[in-house]
Amino acid sequence: MHAFLLVAFVLAQPSPEQAAIQRVLDEQAVAWNKGDLIAFMKGYVESDELTFFSGNNKTKGWKATLERYQKRYQADGKEMGRLTFSELTIDLLGNEHALIRGRFNLKLKQDAPTGIFTLIMRKTPAGWRIVHDHTSG
Repeated sequence: MHAFLLVAFVLAQPSPEQAAIQRVLDEQAVAWNKGDLIAFMKGYVESDELTFFSGNNKTKGWKATLERYQKRYQADGKEMGRLTFSELTIDLLGNEHALIRGRFNLKLKQDAPTGIFTLIMRKTPAGWRIVHDHTSG
Protein backbone atom coordinates (compact mmCIF):
# COMPACT_ATOMS: atom_id res chain seq x y z
CA MET A 1 0.00 0.00 0.00
CA HIS A 2 1.30 3.43 -0.94
CA ALA A 3 0.89 6.26 1.44
CA PHE A 4 0.26 9.69 0.03
CA LEU A 5 0.99 12.85 1.93
CA LEU A 6 -1.09 15.85 1.04
CA VAL A 7 0.51 19.13 1.90
CA ALA A 8 -1.52 22.30 1.61
CA PHE A 9 0.30 25.46 0.82
CA VAL A 10 -1.38 28.69 1.72
CA LEU A 11 -0.18 31.64 -0.22
CA ALA A 12 0.58 34.36 2.25
CA GLN A 13 -1.25 37.58 1.61
CA PRO A 14 0.97 40.64 1.82
CA SER A 15 0.45 42.85 4.83
CA PRO A 16 -1.15 46.26 4.21
CA GLU A 17 2.33 47.83 4.55
CA GLN A 18 3.87 45.41 2.04
CA ALA A 19 1.01 46.11 -0.36
CA ALA A 20 1.58 49.87 0.03
CA ILE A 21 5.28 49.42 -0.75
CA GLN A 22 4.42 47.28 -3.79
CA ARG A 23 2.13 50.08 -5.02
CA VAL A 24 5.01 52.58 -4.82
CA LEU A 25 7.17 50.30 -6.98
CA ASP A 26 4.31 49.66 -9.40
CA GLU A 27 3.69 53.41 -9.71
CA GLN A 28 7.40 53.96 -10.38
CA ALA A 29 7.36 51.45 -13.24
CA VAL A 30 4.25 53.06 -14.76
CA ALA A 31 5.81 56.54 -14.53
CA TRP A 32 9.09 55.32 -16.04
CA ASN A 33 7.27 53.65 -18.92
CA LYS A 34 5.49 56.96 -19.65
CA GLY A 35 8.86 58.75 -19.69
CA ASP A 36 7.92 60.77 -16.58
CA LEU A 37 11.01 60.92 -14.38
CA ILE A 38 9.44 63.43 -11.97
CA ALA A 39 6.58 61.00 -11.24
CA PHE A 40 9.10 58.14 -11.02
CA MET A 41 11.08 60.12 -8.44
CA LYS A 42 8.00 60.39 -6.20
CA GLY A 43 8.99 56.94 -4.96
CA TYR A 44 12.11 58.48 -3.41
CA VAL A 45 12.20 60.64 -0.29
CA GLU A 46 12.61 64.23 -1.46
CA SER A 47 15.56 64.98 0.78
CA ASP A 48 19.27 65.63 0.75
CA GLU A 49 19.55 62.46 2.85
CA LEU A 50 18.59 60.18 -0.06
CA THR A 51 21.49 57.98 -1.18
CA PHE A 52 21.82 56.14 -4.49
CA PHE A 53 24.72 53.74 -5.05
CA SER A 54 25.38 52.19 -8.46
CA GLY A 55 28.58 50.56 -9.59
CA ASN A 56 31.42 52.57 -8.08
CA ASN A 57 29.36 55.78 -7.85
CA LYS A 58 27.55 57.34 -4.91
CA THR A 59 24.87 59.99 -5.39
CA LYS A 60 23.47 61.93 -2.45
CA GLY A 61 20.23 63.88 -2.49
CA TRP A 62 16.95 63.78 -4.39
CA LYS A 63 17.91 66.49 -6.92
CA ALA A 64 21.28 64.87 -7.69
CA THR A 65 19.56 61.49 -8.14
CA LEU A 66 17.03 63.02 -10.54
CA GLU A 67 19.87 64.67 -12.50
CA ARG A 68 21.70 61.32 -12.68
CA TYR A 69 18.60 59.67 -14.17
CA GLN A 70 18.10 62.56 -16.61
CA LYS A 71 21.69 62.38 -17.88
CA ARG A 72 21.62 58.62 -18.20
CA TYR A 73 18.15 58.14 -19.73
CA GLN A 74 16.88 61.44 -21.14
CA ALA A 75 19.95 63.15 -22.62
CA ASP A 76 20.30 63.40 -26.40
CA GLY A 77 20.47 59.96 -27.97
CA LYS A 78 19.33 58.21 -24.76
CA GLU A 79 16.15 56.25 -24.25
CA MET A 80 14.24 55.22 -21.14
CA GLY A 81 12.80 52.00 -22.51
CA ARG A 82 10.31 49.79 -20.68
CA LEU A 83 10.97 49.03 -17.00
CA THR A 84 9.72 46.04 -15.04
CA PHE A 85 10.63 44.72 -11.61
CA SER A 86 10.84 41.02 -10.74
CA GLU A 87 12.07 38.68 -8.01
CA LEU A 88 10.78 41.11 -5.37
CA THR A 89 10.94 40.47 -1.65
CA ILE A 90 9.59 43.02 0.79
CA ASP A 91 10.66 42.58 4.41
CA LEU A 92 9.34 44.92 7.07
CA LEU A 93 11.96 46.08 9.56
CA GLY A 94 9.64 47.30 12.28
CA ASN A 95 6.79 49.76 11.72
CA GLU A 96 8.60 52.44 9.74
CA HIS A 97 11.31 50.75 7.65
CA ALA A 98 11.48 48.04 5.02
CA LEU A 99 14.13 46.19 3.04
CA ILE A 100 13.26 45.45 -0.58
CA ARG A 101 15.32 43.23 -2.86
CA GLY A 102 14.67 42.53 -6.49
CA ARG A 103 15.69 42.70 -10.11
CA PHE A 104 15.09 45.45 -12.64
CA ASN A 105 14.59 44.62 -16.30
CA LEU A 106 14.88 47.37 -18.88
CA LYS A 107 13.86 46.76 -22.49
CA LEU A 108 15.56 49.15 -24.87
CA LYS A 109 15.50 49.20 -28.69
CA GLN A 110 18.91 47.53 -29.02
CA ASP A 111 19.54 46.13 -25.54
CA ALA A 112 17.87 44.62 -22.48
CA PRO A 113 19.93 45.51 -19.40
CA THR A 114 19.04 43.86 -16.12
CA GLY A 115 20.44 43.99 -12.62
CA ILE A 116 19.70 43.54 -8.97
CA PHE A 117 18.82 46.14 -6.37
CA THR A 118 18.38 46.62 -2.67
CA LEU A 119 16.18 49.41 -1.35
CA ILE A 120 15.63 50.73 2.12
CA MET A 121 12.26 52.42 2.47
CA ARG A 122 10.91 54.54 5.28
CA LYS A 123 7.31 55.32 6.09
CA THR A 124 6.92 59.09 5.87
CA PRO A 125 3.88 61.38 6.22
CA ALA A 126 3.66 61.21 2.39
CA GLY A 127 3.75 57.38 2.45
CA TRP A 128 6.51 54.82 1.89
CA ARG A 129 9.58 56.35 0.23
CA ILE A 130 12.99 55.03 -0.80
CA VAL A 131 15.76 56.47 1.38
CA HIS A 132 18.56 54.31 -0.03
CA ASP A 133 18.90 52.57 -3.40
CA HIS A 134 21.80 50.27 -4.23
CA THR A 135 21.54 49.05 -7.80
CA SER A 136 23.97 46.75 -9.61
CA GLY A 137 23.77 45.97 -13.26
